[in-house]
Amino acid sequence: MKNSPLKTCLLIGFLLISLSMQSQVLLSLIFGDKLNSEGLEFGLEGGMNLSSISNIEGNKPLSKFNLGFYFDIRLKNQWNLYTGVLVKSKLGDNNLSENDLNFLEITPEPEDGRYSQNAEYFLIPALIKYSFKNRIYAEAGPQIGYMRKAWVEFNSDVSGVEIRKKVSNTDKLNRIDAGVAFGAGYKLLPKNGMTVGIRYYLGLANVYKGHNDFKHNSLFLKVNIPIGAEKTKEKKQTPSKN
Repeated sequence: MKNSPLKTCLLIGFLLISLSMQSQVLLSLIFGDKLNSEGLEFGLEGGMNLSSISNIEGNKPLSKFNLGFYFDIRLKNQWNLYTGVLVKSKLGDNNLSENDLNFLEITPEPEDGRYSQNAEYFLIPALIKYSFKNRIYAEAGPQIGYMRKAWVEFNSDVSGVEIRKKVSNTDKLNRIDAGVAFGAGYKLLPKNGMTVGIRYYLGLANVYKGHNDFKHNSLFLKVNIPIGAEKTKEKKQTPSKN
């Protein structure tokens, strides 16, 4: 089946993101002060997320760390557009059951241990954000993801013997994931300060090919650190020499 022009464009865009992933974080550290202005805040977003997949019987969320960069664009008054890319992010589920393994066509290991579904994604939110005067904000909007690779992981630690095995199942998952996200947070300082927040993602796209009942959902605990914003502010306050 031929890809539609829209899907082809999305795949090309995500490929470009993949190729530049390492350089983006480095560039943000070097040129952050040049990207920040009165109408734009740029910086790093990091934290962790607790994810699961609907109708997977795993009874423990998959806990992973995230890292990426963000753009907080002022629209009007207290309204902003929040976007960016989580370039290091995983979704999935943990402590899979025997039924889950049968569905995923995984042969159980003879040792006792825990299985988890892991999938690496580039996640791109596009959220409308409203900032209250008490430095609390609320946000909501769509989020899209591109899956780079996926695998089922087995971990065991019996009598001091650690076992870790991975079985790739990238071909069983859809590359594109999409849904809605909403959250809230608090800016620690009135201006140019670090922000802490929480965001919930509700996936609406099918995780597995040919199956409609499996959707991602994840709770993100995050910290936003503007890069170079304070430096930019100091430059603006420095009087020019005659």
